[in-house]
Amino acid sequence: MTAVLALLLGVAALTAHTLVNAGRWLRRPTDRPAPVTEPVAVLLPLRDEAGRVAPCLRALLAQRGVPALRVVVLDDGSTDGTAEVVRTVAGDDPRVTLLDGAAPPPGWLGKPHACWQLAARADPTATVLVFVDADVVLAPDAVAAAVTELRAARVTLLSPYPRILVATAADRLVQPLLQWLWLTFLPLRAMERSPRPSLAAAGGQFLVVDRAGYDAAGGHAAVADRILEDIELARAVKRAGGRIALADGSRLAACRMYEDWPQLRDGYTKSLWATFGHPGAAAAVVTLLLLLYTAPPLLAAGALAAGTPAVAAAALVAYLLGVAGRVVSARATGGRWWPDALAHPVSVVVLGWLTLRSYHLRKRRRLSWRGRPVT
Repeated sequence: MTAVLALLLGVAALTAHTLVNAGRWLRRPTDRPAPVTEPVAVLLPLRDEAGRVAPCLRALLAQRGVPALRVVVLDDGSTDGTAEVVRTVAGDDPRVTLLDGAAPPPGWLGKPHACWQLAARADPTATVLVFVDADVVLAPDAVAAAVTELRAARVTLLSPYPRILVATAADRLVQPLLQWLWLTFLPLRAMERSPRPSLAAAGGQFLVVDRAGYDAAGGHAAVADRILEDIELARAVKRAGGRIALADGSRLAACRMYEDWPQLRDGYTKSLWATFGHPGAAAAVVTLLLLLYTAPPLLAAGALAAGTPAVAAAALVAYLLGVAGRVVSARATGGRWWPDALAHPVSVVVLGWLTLRSYHLRKRRRLSWRGRPVT
């Protein structure tokens, strides 16, 4: 009984932290911003995105409230006609510049190199850089709202996390863990105030950064070989004396990250090892998550079968508190919670398996993404 009560108290504390983060500290940019007068460059790296770049680019060209907006697109060695789709959508719009990307040199991964090329070729008068992925569709006032929040928060880098769209069972099990993990385990207010680079988070799907602060941090050249270039860029900003912030961007942007299970599996596999670092740290974190969120329903069922209703009740409460944390994070970030949150223990098991797979394939140097090795 003592062990079950300890689990219950641990889950309760973490769910309370989720609630505080979501209700008090999570920034929510206005969806009715005033016009932005400073020049803004939106930077769009593309590699084999012919099937989904059109909605993204159309949304960028429909942005309101940013008169001095320019869009720079980089075709990073695509073989599926991505550049032709861009030309068709952009037409003769003078705000759009399409670049042919160079292959990454030794020591560079593909995504950081593409972003570095874009930043280097952006209008030098642009005071704000907005990095957007091809799977993101922005609301009409998204750029203006994000830049307004960047300036209001007085930060160098703002990461407005998009609403993650889910369609398949795999999506519903795994994707909501992204928001849940940082709302549950990351002290948002401390992250903003602390100069410690280790206390940082960011999402590269939609990233807004002050140009001067980006340059001072070394830009993407400072994270050339990092698979999690978004988080590492946030850390580089902190090392250079800048400040960072996360925000709820669910009203500003929507993102369907992966089309099917193989894409989702491989997408997480390529980067989870970098999230945890040392395998021992990963093992400790995954074990803790399994104890807190997967063990309670199993203990409840076992205790009920063994005729110890008090233990079963405590374990059931621990399970429901874990579900409540998922509900809070979903409602705070525009996600789906019913009935997906009830399967939270299964989600944690899948995350553990993906983490194990990530280390396994990295050890064998078999990790790749979009046809390029990532280790």
